[in-house]
Amino acid sequence: MAQQADDTAQVRELVESWARAVRDRDLDGILAHHSPDLVFYDVPEPGRFRGLDAYRRSWGEEFFPWFGDSGLFELDELEVTAGPETAFCHCVVRCAGSGPDADPAEQLDVRLTMGLARRGGQWSVVHEHHSVAAD
Repeated sequence: MAQQADDTAQVRELVESWARAVRDRDLDGILAHHSPDLVFYDVPEPGRFRGLDAYRRSWGEEFFPWFGDSGLFELDELEVTAGPETAFCHCVVRCAGSGPDADPAEQLDVRLTMGLARRGGQWSVVHEHHSVAAD
């Protein structure tokens, strides 16, 4: 029971650290705990990416120009479930952009799910999924 609580706390801190890196526009911090063979589903097309290079490009080429210098990126109701070798979490990410193509009055509620695996004694994100509700 104590190990599960510790694993849950570790995963929670990893995800909160990832969100801080997004707010800080720190690409190395965003990638820090993601697996090289990550599978990532995102809102903008093409929607499905594999690997860290594609993940890096989606943040640097798509998200950051929209996000701008003072965008919003906050986790809401983060829930974590952790076992000995795998974990997952989900929450809503409240985000808004301040870049030239963004409408600062528009806030997106993006659903986030992450799947993690313990590799070499450390948690690593192996699956990440962002989505928005269909119109």
